[in-house]
Amino acid sequence: MKKKKTNYRRSACMENFVCKVCGKTAVPEGAGSRHRNHCPACLSSLHVDNEPGDRAAHCGGIMDPVSVWVREDGEWAVIHRCRSCGTLSSNRIAADDDPVKLLSIAARPLAKPPFPLDRLKDMLERHG
Repeated sequence: MKKKKTNYRRSACMENFVCKVCGKTAVPEGAGSRHRNHCPACLSSLHVDNEPGDRAAHCGGIMDPVSVWVREDGEWAVIHRCRSCGTLSSNRIAADDDPVKLLSIAARPLAKPPFPLDRLKDMLERHG
């Protein structure tokens, strides 16, 4: 008998899972919400949803945390990109997410600018 998939859009996800990337067990307690959708240690996820909570995606690929953004209300969210199909998705951070990992993702663009840093002074002087 095939088990029916739970629709987490309407019910809380209270299941533990073992992260496919770092191997740590993620638990719902400590997330600060009713929906645990990524690993709090490495911030990785799985491509299981087409719409948040529907568990309808057939891809199943690993979703890498590639960026963060700040919503209008000031809440942070992680941008994930699927290794298999390239889909991008946004997931709000959880209360127990690794703050160092979040900041390292946020700082990545500043650490690797699209121009040589030694040109920054010249660019500022020309535009200032």
